[in-house]
Amino acid sequence: MDNKRNSNRKAVAVIVVLLALMIPLLIFSVQMSRQISELNNNINQSSAQLDDEYLAQKIEEGIKQFIQKQRLAQQQAELKRIRDAGKKANNVRRVSEVRDHIFGNPNAEISLIEYSDFECPFCKRFHPTAKRIVEEYNGKVNWVYRHFPLGFHNPLAQKEAEASECASELGGNEMFWEYADLIYERTNSNGKGLPTESLVPMAEEIGLDADKFAECLESGRHAERVQEDFREGSEIGITGTPGNVFLHNKTGKAVLKAGAYPFDALKLEIDQLLK
Repeated sequence: MDNKRNSNRKAVAVIVVLLALMIPLLIFSVQMSRQISELNNNINQSSAQLDDEYLAQKIEEGIKQFIQKQRLAQQQAELKRIRDAGKKANNVRRVSEVRDHIFGNPNAEISLIEYSDFECPFCKRFHPTAKRIVEEYNGKVNWVYRHFPLGFHNPLAQKEAEASECASELGGNEMFWEYADLIYERTNSNGKGLPTESLVPMAEEIGLDADKFAECLESGRHAERVQEDFREGSEIGITGTPGNVFLHNKTGKAVLKAGAYPFDALKLEIDQLLK
């Protein structure tokens, strides 16, 4: 009986010892299982985040490449346009004392031919630059004014151009330039620079007969002359104003320089042509 009790006690002791050993192992196992589960979740989240970041990076790279290609295509198209316009510029009509408005020496070696719009703010800014070129080159460069009234500045730009032709009709080349100077001085540009009612008083201001000037302007007889200049400009590649062509009157070489460039930039072109 005692032996049986002792055996039972030993069995209970063994079970207690085993339980004492297993319970921590079970607890450790549960904790490890949780940690492994959390680790897997973190790995999955990190993987998803990395996938999102990778995708975002690739999208950004693709956008940048697309923009670069677009810019390159635009630059190439612009260079082609400039080259084609440069070739067309060689077809510019030669300067004529009878037909053209010339500021400076009519027999100058170089002509700055400006296709211009009286309502263009850039032409207004360029006007004194062109005059300075003539003055500083002392007879080697003259300035030829041709009309290029842009559609979005009409009807005023067209009417101002016709008015300048009326000034020329009544007072010759000198009055053309004096009237042109006055328009650029007074206009605020962009198609609404000054009221059309002021065109006749301005002519009277510089000494022209107001009645004759009004009759000329109202007749519209110089409208075709203005549009003729515009068509010529379009045919040689002028698309905006001021559209400037430097023409070597002896060799016939022409250089298109569109835009209101500063004096120093244009001086480089002129000096090259004079060599």
